[in-house]
Amino acid sequence: MTQATLAAPTKVYPLSPGNSYPLGATVQPSGVNFSLFSEAATGVELLLFDSHSDLEPFQVVQLDPTVNKTFHFWHVFVEDLPAGTHYAYRVDGPYSPSEGYRFDRNKVLLDPYSKGNNKTLWNRGDACRLGDNLTSSMRCVVIDIEDYDWEGDRPLSRPMNETIVYEMHVGGFTKSPTSGVKHPGTFAGVIEKIPYLQELGVTAVELLPIFEFDDTEVLRVVDGKPLTNYWGYSTMSYFAPHPSYCVNPETGDHVREFRDMVKALHHAGIEVILDVVFNHTDEGNHQGPVFSFKGLDNRTYYYLSPDDRQYYYDYTGCGNTFNCNHPVGEMFILDCLRYWVQEMHVDGFRFDEGSVLSRGEDGAPLEHPPVVWAIELDRVLANTKVIAEAWDAAGLYQIGYFPGYRWAEWNGKYRDTIRRFVKGDPGIVGEVANRITGSADLYQWRQHSPINSVNFIVAHDGFTLYDLVAYNSKHNEANGEGNRDGIDDNLSWNCGAEGETDDNWVNDLRQRQLKNFAVLLLVSQGVPMMVMGDEICRTQQGNNNTYCQDNALNWLDWRLVEKNREMFRFWKTAIARRRYFKELVRPRYFTGAVNERGVADITWHGPQLNQPGWDDPGSRTLAFTLSGFDGDPDVHIMMNMHWDSVEFQLPNIAGCRWYRSLDTALPSPHDITLVGQEEPIDVSSYLLTARSIVILDSRPI
Repeated sequence: MTQATLAAPTKVYPLSPGNSYPLGATVQPSGVNFSLFSEAATGVELLLFDSHSDLEPFQVVQLDPTVNKTFHFWHVFVEDLPAGTHYAYRVDGPYSPSEGYRFDRNKVLLDPYSKGNNKTLWNRGDACRLGDNLTSSMRCVVIDIEDYDWEGDRPLSRPMNETIVYEMHVGGFTKSPTSGVKHPGTFAGVIEKIPYLQELGVTAVELLPIFEFDDTEVLRVVDGKPLTNYWGYSTMSYFAPHPSYCVNPETGDHVREFRDMVKALHHAGIEVILDVVFNHTDEGNHQGPVFSFKGLDNRTYYYLSPDDRQYYYDYTGCGNTFNCNHPVGEMFILDCLRYWVQEMHVDGFRFDEGSVLSRGEDGAPLEHPPVVWAIELDRVLANTKVIAEAWDAAGLYQIGYFPGYRWAEWNGKYRDTIRRFVKGDPGIVGEVANRITGSADLYQWRQHSPINSVNFIVAHDGFTLYDLVAYNSKHNEANGEGNRDGIDDNLSWNCGAEGETDDNWVNDLRQRQLKNFAVLLLVSQGVPMMVMGDEICRTQQGNNNTYCQDNALNWLDWRLVEKNREMFRFWKTAIARRRYFKELVRPRYFTGAVNERGVADITWHGPQLNQPGWDDPGSRTLAFTLSGFDGDPDVHIMMNMHWDSVEFQLPNIAGCRWYRSLDTALPSPHDITLVGQEEPIDVSSYLLTARSIVILDSRPI
């Protein structure tokens, strides 16, 4: 940590009234315009610092409400002020928590529109108490966002149906010493690993929160090790890249370093989707810190209890709920999204606990929530991917009916159904068919399409894919909560042994189950999402809630790339095959259309042709044929999740011969072949090994 210093004497910059818009600190040729919203404030001070470590400002600007205020916007123009200057605010007003007012004229506050901040002096405890915290508060940085050469880069606008998402944590991706990068755990570190992502074949990275969050707060100490916020789902500043992911945040390089990463990923053909948290902020409940919204205009920005406004409605499970559909809250969210698209070239957003965005100012769900529809219809965001986690912590569950037309949803029902099928639950093949074909039962009634479904089997929250086949129960003791945290019903199966084992039979079965999951994800209609390390068997040792583990438990161990190179090969080849088989990336649902060979676009079977066994309560098998159009091959997919081998009949397509492209029961490299290297099958039936999947494709004789 840089040693704090007293501000050196410096010139006093001249002032003029400034403008209401844009909000934040905006660099102009002749200085910097500052603008801040507060409806109930009675006074505002702008504090200017030469350095991030200065204990005192070199200039304090008192905003005159008769000169520097337009309606509820406080503004001032500081002439000749250079970019790189640090700043913060003090805001005066009534302090009456029971009425919802939490102004403290001595508290130093962040600008909600700040493009970069520094926590060199930050002490969270001081922000939780009334009174002056000048020497332990954060500093914003004036950043000139125009000073960057994008070299012609723009968001990629890849069609949603062609998208393959890789969910990853910026820090955890390269923070392990095994990564070998120059700047571990940073945006720069991601750049060094882009060739790996290219080889895997994913088309988009979905980054866990990269907006600034507090990774300094010690949540608890376990075995002498402090646990902190690792995931980042408690945002402090929405326009500012997280400083810990930057190499030089002290000098205000936040924006440049993030842009460098985006530009490099785009050059490699990879889109950038941000996981954003507008449902709550890191200021928490009535006992939480005051560092921004609470001290600026608490009644505007949060849902407060009407009976006693010192308390916060908590639809998020995180202490407070952001007032998303208040006009000012809505404006803030739209301004933020537009900024990340226009100025940072982001390709999309995933909205954490997105159902909160559909709640009105009284907390009740709205049929037409303003902020959701504003995002839907905004021209700037028209080509931006928008994905909702369509539920919240208060029980609002909107899978299949999240408001809007083009909003995609994390399909939790897909996750649960596929987990149950692969572990061997019987009698659910009808539901499996629905999930594989894009969940038409959930989305088609609203004239949506498969691209409204983001299909996933695991996410950051829960078991890794490997742990899903290695653990029956969660093992969260390292979190220091007595293993009470995290969900208990993981729909997992350990294949016969809990955790790591030397039993070759168990380990072979786990490898087959991992391949089964990969295949099902990649043959399903919709948008597949995998998680960092799925492709190389990353484990969290059975911990299904690693939110507080900034250590090797969460970091990607790059030695696994070599150790599990056969699994990596399987994933990258399966991804390539999804992109090759056009019928697997349909933008629309099946219609019954028939190709020139008389094959319907989809036909369902069981072990016997045309007998899928929808009503068989003991069924653990399913097969289907996809027709190829315009010269593309037909594809036949057979799935046996039974513990015994099962014989499957093969359809006879006139003038064609079947070739095997995949069999998850075979050893590498025979388990999956490259396009053009498929093996011919000259039989009328195929014996599927227990718990395996086989894919055949046709070619003219």
